Amino acid sequence: MKSLISKNTGLALLLSLVLVNAKAQYKEFKLSPTGDTLNAIDQKGLKQGKWVNVVGEIRGEPGYEEEGLYKDNKKTGPWRKYTANGDIIALENYKLGGKDGIQQYFTFLGNLEREESWRGYNPDAPYDTIPVYGTGSNEVIEFRVVKAEQYSVPHGDWKFYNQAGHIVKIETYDRGGLQKPGGGQVAVQKKEQPKEKEKPQEVLDYEKKYSKKKRAQMERDGKTSL
Repeated sequence: MKSLISKNTGLALLLSLVLVNAKAQYKEFKLSPTGDTLNAIDQKGLKQGKWVNVVGEIRGEPGYEEEGLYKDNKKTGPWRKYTANGDIIALENYKLGGKDGIQQYFTFLGNLEREESWRGYNPDAPYDTIPVYGTGSNEVIEFRVVKAEQYSVPHGDWKFYNQAGHIVKIETYDRGGLQKPGGGQVAVQKKEQPKEKEKPQEVLDYEKKYSKKKRAQMERDGKTSL
């Protein structure tokens, strides 16, 4: 009995110390049953440390829970997403708030559905050097420094799986651009311009006849322009 009381007293003391330390660092936070600090917001209003986000059902889409780490209000490292029943549906990786590296998504039966590859940029300096290829070849003719419209873009192989776990399709991206099989970027299809309506034969005959009369009149008047 004495040992149990001593153990409980020690646990209470530890939780008290954790609570005092957390209050000194954060203006908002929660404590898990094991004494971990969760959903902490620091004195500057930034999310820090381990977080558990609960998202309810939205417009027919099922709700979910996700857990991972925040650093200065940005997601970082691995994040796990679960159904309301606790089944895992996604393993995502973040860098400076944007997706970076391999992301895995699962069916509600736990089977791997697709695997995405992303590249994250620093949102404070989202620039990158990209190669420019020659027309009709894979030869690099120059490099350009560009600014990313998003600081996280598809980059690498995206793999899609069937229910048996076999790959059924692979898409390859280079800094957000979908690549052709064997190299080269998929061209964006241009919208076709409406074709000019053909003139009726009667109109063509009239214009031809009028043009001949106009030329003859110009020759008689000695004029070369209107």
